[in-house]
Amino acid sequence: MASSVVYPVHVNAAVDPKSSRWLWLVKWVLVIPHYVVLAFLWVGFMVSSVIAFFAILFTGRYPRAIFDYNVGVMRWSWRVTYYAYGALGTDKYPPFTLKEVEDYPAHLSVDYPAQLSRGLVLVKWWLLAIPHYVIVGVFVGGGAWAADRTDNWQWNLSGGGGLVGILVIIAAVILGFTGAYPRSLYDIILGMNRWALRVAGYAALMTDVYPPFRLDMGGSDPTLVVPATPDDTPPHSATTPSPIHDPAR
Repeated sequence: MASSVVYPVHVNAAVDPKSSRWLWLVKWVLVIPHYVVLAFLWVGFMVSSVIAFFAILFTGRYPRAIFDYNVGVMRWSWRVTYYAYGALGTDKYPPFTLKEVEDYPAHLSVDYPAQLSRGLVLVKWWLLAIPHYVIVGVFVGGGAWAADRTDNWQWNLSGGGGLVGILVIIAAVILGFTGAYPRSLYDIILGMNRWALRVAGYAALMTDVYPPFRLDMGGSDPTLVVPATPDDTPPHSATTPSPIHDPAR
């Protein structure tokens, strides 16, 4: 009988109940300090991911310190994405930290895997993920870049682009003239970002659980149960995701 597991990449966000009509016009300036720091953090992410690759290949384990650092970089990028042009979901300025910040409206965590497949590490980040790369390329821009350049997650997760970028601009214009962020646009934008981040976690070797082909919309990440791979073991949480209450839902 096939077993199942809860999908280990958790992406949550709470919609800002009152957003500034025109702050989005200058957010590109306000996030420059974050982009500078993230440029260095993602260089570290690339180097540590190479180390993790060989560690998994020879031991079947993702070094915990490297895992926590890489999750932190993704978390930081997601907060900047949510604030800036990947979502425009809040006007609260992102904190400069790799750690979880409970009172910030955007959250990301990945369950730490007790064991990973030595064989899958050779193919999952490029071959097995290609179908998802094509879809995510449409969502966040960049086309087929992801097939061989996972380092470009930095810019796609921080700046927006593709279909997400188009929808965010539409939402921004509506926000500017009406003072309200269209909820239907918010939900689909969050769903596409969540899909991209799930694939990012898989491509970064953090899990052997294949990302689902589904668009889970809205700020609250559902408890998503998916089929387990033969090598999956119950994960230990790297950061315990707290339930996110979305007041508008």
